[in-house]
Amino acid sequence: MSTTTIRLSDELKARVSRVAEDAGTTTHNFILEAIAEKTESAEKRADFVAEARARYDAILAGAATLPWAEVRKQWMATLSAIDGKTS
Repeated sequence: MSTTTIRLSDELKARVSRVAEDAGTTTHNFILEAIAEKTESAEKRADFVAEARARYDAILAGAATLPWAEVRKQWMATLSAIDGKTS
């Protein structure tokens, strides 16, 4: 395991310490979890953008698509089914 040093302002250090204590963990562990969450979020975003670009490129290359009216009909049916389950 490697070591990295970060510099925090006194204000941020106090805020992190306070919320870590409220969460029942150490400041160190809170910072590690925050870094892991931010990293995962950035990776998911990058994967999403790559997938969107690939799909758009496929459309530009002539891949089959669905007409808007069909997509809307399917979406509305899905929403109605969800609404029926929660009512």
